[in-house]
Amino acid sequence: MREREYYSDSSSYIHAQVLHRRRVAAAVILSIAAVFIAILLFIYRFFQVKNITVAGSTHYTDQEITDMVTDGPFGKNSIVLYLRYRNKKRSDIPFVEMMDVEIINHETIRITVYERSVAGCVKYLGRYMYFSRDGTIVETSDEALSGIPEVLGLKYDSIVLYEKLPVSDDAVFMRVLNAVQIMDKYELQADKIYFDPQNNMTIYFGTVRAALGQDQYMDEKISNISRILPKLEGKEGTLEMVNYSPGNRYIAFRLKRGTIEEEQVEEIASDETESPAEETVP
Repeated sequence: MREREYYSDSSSYIHAQVLHRRRVAAAVILSIAAVFIAILLFIYRFFQVKNITVAGSTHYTDQEITDMVTDGPFGKNSIVLYLRYRNKKRSDIPFVEMMDVEIINHETIRITVYERSVAGCVKYLGRYMYFSRDGTIVETSDEALSGIPEVLGLKYDSIVLYEKLPVSDDAVFMRVLNAVQIMDKYELQADKIYFDPQNNMTIYFGTVRAALGQDQYMDEKISNISRILPKLEGKEGTLEMVNYSPGNRYIAFRLKRGTIEEEQVEEIASDETESPAEETVP
């Protein structure tokens, strides 16, 4: 900028200074904007996600989780995904409490899904109401989801989402959770769990139901069920395990053939049997 003597009066000099400062400010702003845009372009191109791994999801496939996470603006950018999902609760996705995105490298991310803890479900007004380990209704669905047993025999007047299922004995929820965890241990999947008026438990596995009674020796009972079920393929009936104890040599299977009068009792060797007949069904 020229010195003061080059201007005829002070107003011209001041006006020239203002214009100069405006030009400098505009140049600085443009430079900052250019740098900012360059950084954005670099982040957009360099951090494009090409590889995604998913962990912790049982209710949704890896592709479904990927589609949910990468939906929206800049959905394929690892930095944006990291900021968007880090320890963020997702109340809009059924059975998902939270998802975490970890950047492995500039083009690879790992999605960790933290699911809501679901012990079982009950059917109410045509919908499946899923409850957590303490009996709180956490989700609803029109369809029964695989791997979650329907619980029958519970008495209640109404069900409200996010409130505890109103049953007379809250211990029933821990009994369901305990049974489900033991079945997971032995890679068993039940269709239904039924409680009679005396709170005796019966678990349904397709056409075979196991009458287990109370909670004594539950691990041993379910262990035997996992070994016995393959021998009962194609049969319909009841495994009588109410009075089971580890010292029992045999477990009775009451085979149903149309009517009660036609039921036939078979004796199946339990895990405690050490004789060669242990692995045979008479």
